[in-house]
Amino acid sequence: MRITLMLFFCLTFINGFSQEKKAWQWLEPSDTFNAKRTRLLGIGGAAAYGVASVGLYSIWYRDYELGPFHFFNDKFGNNDEWEKVDKAGHVITAYAESYLAFQGMRWAGVKHKPAVWIGAGVGTILQGTVEVMDGFSAGWGFSKMDFLANTIGVTAFATQEFLWKEQRMMFKVSNTRPNYPSTLIPGNKGGPPLTVRQIAHGLYGDNYLEAFIKDYNGMTVWASINPSSFLKLSETSRFPRWLNVAVGFGADGVFGAYGNVYTDANDSYSLTNIPREKEYYLSLDVDLRRIRTRSPLLRTVFQGLSFIKIPAPTLEMSSIGKPKFHFFYW
Repeated sequence: MRITLMLFFCLTFINGFSQEKKAWQWLEPSDTFNAKRTRLLGIGGAAAYGVASVGLYSIWYRDYELGPFHFFNDKFGNNDEWEKVDKAGHVITAYAESYLAFQGMRWAGVKHKPAVWIGAGVGTILQGTVEVMDGFSAGWGFSKMDFLANTIGVTAFATQEFLWKEQRMMFKVSNTRPNYPSTLIPGNKGGPPLTVRQIAHGLYGDNYLEAFIKDYNGMTVWASINPSSFLKLSETSRFPRWLNVAVGFGADGVFGAYGNVYTDANDSYSLTNIPREKEYYLSLDVDLRRIRTRSPLLRTVFQGLSFIKIPAPTLEMSSIGKPKFHFFYW
């Protein structure tokens, strides 16, 4: 009886898995050019681009003065704007946009080389739109360094595809928002004091989703490298093909673009006693795309999550402090 029940459950599981695979088979890349999928991507991509552009203008630029197109030098003396963490953000954003557009083209059955060029073009256009908007904003301008960071992200994607037809190094991001202290900072003009936490939330946003994108004190951008892709491993090798080594970059003590002076509608606040520092990390990671599964749905989910760094033991090295070891860092 037990053997019969075990056999029944095994057959039920296998049948369910088979049905799941069939249900999500449309997620698999097409072997040949699929005009319907291509049209779907084109229409959806154009609509998303339009909505995103209008939304970005409404949220970011509408309340600021516009002017003639101009360039902007975002380096002030020896001070790096946002300690260059914003530039690392440009790299990963351009990289991710290029990679996802490429995957979409491959899903539609577009051949490898044209799909790479389309992916690189999409990443360049999307990030270029932001730079052009900056160029017409009186408060900012077209940043050559931002453009360079975008180009690095796009080039990193395209170069790997042309060399190896795979991404052996992925750019990833993680963000653990610091537990900002409740230390009071007096206003420079006699206004009411604010805590460091209030200043951080005023600068980077209150909710975690907004902070994930904007809070440079919690953000770490990673280059996650897959060693197995460079090794000639046999089929019987036990070396984990999903194991990555990641090198990260971040910052701490950043409460302003160039210096730690925060200004709101009522007053300005000096946090110059808080040192700004660049941080470098060495960690392990997981390449979710290399976890073997027969499920098209899981493969798609793994692709979507492949830009998020997996928490792991991490060695931290600071530009002003001693090395630290984190048993669990994200």
